[in-house]
Amino acid sequence: MRSPIFLLFFISILILIDFYIFHVLKTLTQGASSQAKSIIFVVYWALCVISLSSFLLFPFINNPYFRQYIFSVSIGWVLTQITMVLFFLIDDARRGTFWTIGKITSATGAQFLNTEKGIPRSTFLSWLGVGLSSSLFFSLLYGFGNKYNYQLIRQKITLKNLPKAFKGFKIIHISDIHSGSLKEKEAVLKGIHLINQQNADLVLFTGDLVNDRATEMHDWMDVFSQIKAPHGVFSTFGNHDYGDYVQWDSVEAKQQNLRDLALVHEQLGWRLLMNENVAITKNNETIRIVGIENWGAKARFPKYGKMEKAMQGVDPNETIILLSHDPSHWEAQVQVQYPQVDLMLSGHTHGMQFGLENPYFKWSPVQWVYKQWAGVYKKADQQLYVNRGFGFLGYPGRVGIMPEITLIELA
Repeated sequence: MRSPIFLLFFISILILIDFYIFHVLKTLTQGASSQAKSIIFVVYWALCVISLSSFLLFPFINNPYFRQYIFSVSIGWVLTQITMVLFFLIDDARRGTFWTIGKITSATGAQFLNTEKGIPRSTFLSWLGVGLSSSLFFSLLYGFGNKYNYQLIRQKITLKNLPKAFKGFKIIHISDIHSGSLKEKEAVLKGIHLINQQNADLVLFTGDLVNDRATEMHDWMDVFSQIKAPHGVFSTFGNHDYGDYVQWDSVEAKQQNLRDLALVHEQLGWRLLMNENVAITKNNETIRIVGIENWGAKARFPKYGKMEKAMQGVDPNETIILLSHDPSHWEAQVQVQYPQVDLMLSGHTHGMQFGLENPYFKWSPVQWVYKQWAGVYKKADQQLYVNRGFGFLGYPGRVGIMPEITLIELA
């Protein structure tokens, strides 16, 4: 009973918000023409009805790709409404304050505030709320077209005591493919071609090949198997690869899914590193690639990774590159217990697929959860690079934070 009651409560709140915003819109559009008001009101109520209907019908929609869009539009509209309401409530608080002051001063004989006709709304504040929230909503719609807009980011990383043979060594770093979300094969192939065009020496993938199930890769084997590099392709698991977010018929079914996914990596020609390491040799000099299973410092993410096992046999004087899906691992364990790790590569955050970036400024709501969420970070002789993700999850789009292919040049 709890689920239907919660849904009823949720829908009731949304309906109250719908009418509250409509009341404000009627006030703001008093001076507009009848035609303009009709257009505004019809569009507004159409979006409200679509959103409410989507929440009610969502459990009955079986197409996962269609579900992504329905859910994203509905949530986007609710966030838009919440943003509007915040501005309107601030204005209502302002009006209530002046009304109260007016009543008090009137009672004492001061008449400098006329409260008989009420305190009018701030047109500026109200329209600011409508403008910002509408911009948010339409930017989310626009972002649908960016989900395959792959960006190549070139990053030069200087590592202490890097062997001479590896100066200028090029590494492609990708993460978070989420094949269960992908749909347009030709668009994805453009990203694969962009990877191969860089002629990198090595390709490293830091987890979340699927959303939940190994079967999601069936239609994508011919695409991702095209990724090649002279020194190989190495990979590790992310939190979604373990199937922790779906219901399985049995424990064995879940375990079999993980074995099947490991086989997928093998069939792709990728060397999956499960708490282990491998030496990369060039001109009789080596660097060490260490791969750890998912290890998250946030409570909701399990710690499958075992660093002590992954580091067995590693010479602390070697240049060590660690593949660890979750960037919170860097501060929580790597910096504290494994200072010999020179560079850690991660993904996981996707940059929340929403934010603002330019050469001087970088912002995303995800930074309120993850201190290191995109790009390069340094502390002492250790560095972390967080990839913004190749694919997408939940929201089928990107706003400001584009899907990323990283070309790292060692120096």
